[in-house]
Amino acid sequence: MRNVSIRQLRTIEAVCRLGKINLAAAELGLTGPALTLQIQQLERDAGVALFDRGREGMVPTGFGLAFLEAARSVEDSLSTLDESISAMKGLRTGRLRLGVVSTGKYFAPQLIAAFRKQAPSIEINLFIGNRAEIIQKLRDHEFDIALMGRPPRDFEVRSQVFGDHPLVFIAPADHPLAGVLDISRERIAEEQFLVRERGSGTRISLEIFLSAVPRRLEELGTEMGSNETIKQAVIAGLGIAFISAHTIEQEVKLGRLVILDVVDTPIRRQWFSVSRRDRSFNPAMQAFERFLLTEGARHLPVVAKPYPANAFG
Repeated sequence: MRNVSIRQLRTIEAVCRLGKINLAAAELGLTGPALTLQIQQLERDAGVALFDRGREGMVPTGFGLAFLEAARSVEDSLSTLDESISAMKGLRTGRLRLGVVSTGKYFAPQLIAAFRKQAPSIEINLFIGNRAEIIQKLRDHEFDIALMGRPPRDFEVRSQVFGDHPLVFIAPADHPLAGVLDISRERIAEEQFLVRERGSGTRISLEIFLSAVPRRLEELGTEMGSNETIKQAVIAGLGIAFISAHTIEQEVKLGRLVILDVVDTPIRRQWFSVSRRDRSFNPAMQAFERFLLTEGARHLPVVAKPYPANAFG
């Protein structure tokens, strides 16, 4: 495999991504027969089939996926080399591909704006998605760094904490529990919950919090696809929610939502920056990681738990 060329790896990546010989050939500036010959030669050299050929196109085999992983890793290394050479020449340029879980969209723009003041020549490509999307794209080498609440465990990553991530119970301003102090776990468990999809960080934390209440997890609540939908549903009186405090700053300030004073909350999680362990740090990644470590926490929203005026006598 030491004789595999970058051109061949790029051919594999294009066919995997596009699924059709003609589409990959057009993108690479080749004819269909020429690209087919490249793949056949590589399969002969490797002694394995890289694709299953079907009516719906080219589907990578397990061997093909291994080549795809190698192709993406090589492209990452070449990109790092290019940016390192620029840095050695004194050119403070580079590109950072940043993935952020949907909860982070409430502070990611402020983080990026503050970082750009320090490194204005670094181009930042931002993608926001749910946890499953962010993890999959990080696995597929589509991000340099991802910001999330819990690092993935099913492939090797390096992670760094850059700030606290408090989780709180919220309700509409006119809810009977608004202003009540020291609400017990058992009492809050009686409420109707609005929850995110299975696997989301906040839902997992809520399930852990309520696990001591018998049978409460059997029907956790009404599932909704985004924090925005949940907030609007809570404001409309459809239930209460357990949510990141970083998503509700404006609604609390405007008096549309209140944070409930539930015993043992806020639950404090942490925000992490995450990258693949096998990914070499380029200068842009190094600069952003340094920024997060020294200044990241300053740009996270701060929402205090409101108490009634006579709460403490």
